[in-house]
Amino acid sequence: MATKTPEVRRRPGGRSARVQNAVYDAVGELMARERPDHITIPMVAERAGVNPTSIYRRWGDADALLEEVAVAAFTRDDERVPDTGSFAGDLREWARVIARDITRPHRTRYLRALVAARDGLVEQCPCWTTREEQLAEMTALARTRDERTPGVEQVLNHVIAPLYHHVVFGLPVDDELAQRLVDDVLSMTPRDEYRDEYLSGTK
Repeated sequence: MATKTPEVRRRPGGRSARVQNAVYDAVGELMARERPDHITIPMVAERAGVNPTSIYRRWGDADALLEEVAVAAFTRDDERVPDTGSFAGDLREWARVIARDITRPHRTRYLRALVAARDGLVEQCPCWTTREEQLAEMTALARTRDERTPGVEQVLNHVIAPLYHHVVFGLPVDDELAQRLVDDVLSMTPRDEYRDEYLSGTK
């Protein structure tokens, strides 16, 4: 059965929330010990203390569950785009927050689980869509300040994609890398005073 594209789920209430949290926790614990392609619905159900039928009914298969947990790990409800007063400042803070978040051990496991899901990946991960929406919001805010900005796709390809790539393949990710990637993409913006002000490190 083909893997369905998981929806980003809002936090449910009551028993549904308890089941979801237990299942998510179980997946995280299993990811610390097992390869993604070894994780099954019965394994998750046993660790979560949930009837396997409930998991099958809600998620369908292990691939869909792993993808949803990974997506949920990267699209937190409490995440907001920064507003530092400048697009360069916003982009620097945004990249720094993402870099620190995705290098937390359970976030890294979830991201690798998403990449390793068995029956083929979704065409575009909802967590990537969320990053695109956040960046579009930052860009719109910058335009209210009459700032020139790189294109949304340009920032995704030159800042976000390398950060995720480094995490998936075990390469180092830190604040320095995040800021270097931001410098690179800002240098593509054809406005000398913009580059000089923010690439000099004064902002």
